[in-house]
Amino acid sequence: MNKALDHENSDLAIQIKQWGIELGFQQIGISDTHLSTAENHLESWVDKGFHADMSYMHKHGLKRSRPALLQTGTVSIISARMDYRPESAEQMQAIIDNPVSAFISRYALGRDYHKILRNRLQKLANMIEEKYGSFGYRAFVDSAPVLEKAIAEKAGLGWIGKHSNVINRKAGSWFFLGEIYTDIPLPTDTQTASHCGNCTACIDICPTQAIIAPYQVDARRCISYLTIELHGSIPEQFRSAIGNRIYGCDDCQLICPWNRFSKLSTENDYNPRHNLNNIQLTEVFSWSESEFLKKMEGSAIRRIGHTRWLRNIAVALGNTKKTEDVINALQKKQSHSSEIVQEHVNWALNKLHNTQAID
Repeated sequence: MNKALDHENSDLAIQIKQWGIELGFQQIGISDTHLSTAENHLESWVDKGFHADMSYMHKHGLKRSRPALLQTGTVSIISARMDYRPESAEQMQAIIDNPVSAFISRYALGRDYHKILRNRLQKLANMIEEKYGSFGYRAFVDSAPVLEKAIAEKAGLGWIGKHSNVINRKAGSWFFLGEIYTDIPLPTDTQTASHCGNCTACIDICPTQAIIAPYQVDARRCISYLTIELHGSIPEQFRSAIGNRIYGCDDCQLICPWNRFSKLSTENDYNPRHNLNNIQLTEVFSWSESEFLKKMEGSAIRRIGHTRWLRNIAVALGNTKKTEDVINALQKKQSHSSEIVQEHVNWALNKLHNTQAID
């Protein structure tokens, strides 16, 4: 790259970061495409079987860790983060502590983040094109084999914590990530150093002990995997530990001391819809499939489907208090057309019948 072009692209990088803030991102960073360390970590993780049945984690070969194989000509990656925390940590913890309430991972309470970030990234790409001219690029939001966390770390957006989420010193970890792969050679940012130190709070708090070692999450034990990615039966050994978490789990983020610096999202689209941040298990369990599909339209939750939704709630009801309302709700689903739902409903009823008398 000659000096004139180098200066031009440095100015463009500065402009890209400014545009990103104007578009509603909290931070933009730029990285190169060298991800050998992350590639080794991924291969080791898959070799140990920690990816469970998420075959997409390895079926794309090296495309995930070698960006130019995914998007030809890629030499730089623009990484963006957007805050999404919708409420205080105290409010979230209160729901987890109330066994009759349904806890949904806070990233999924509002509109599907994939659509929001993708739209903003496209606008950013359009702005670059207007300034720079036609260029090769492709935008991603958790939609292709992309090592988004490793890229964000290289781009200076934060470091990968012991729970495997990206943490920012000034913003905690309640944020989404998105990327633009580009053929423009842009100056890169400095990789963020880790600041987890000796803290093991996330490891200690995990309800199913899925963080088996620092930076090692066994998806086969993870509540987010069990309630979102897993299609079949939830292993009985983890059902009680799931508590009232019916879609994902935020415990490791709630306990992280760096999240005292996180900020509430200013995006209206991330505000809770249908009172999902404070709703009873029996209410969401009563939704018919058509009600579920209608209420979850435009939501990330919709993709698990009504059957897995009921499966998850049945487990949570089995972990709550034995009341007439809970027993009646479960009994109504005993003849459900899905054997998966029937199995989890019967498990919940058996568990409750072996507990205290009805309140």
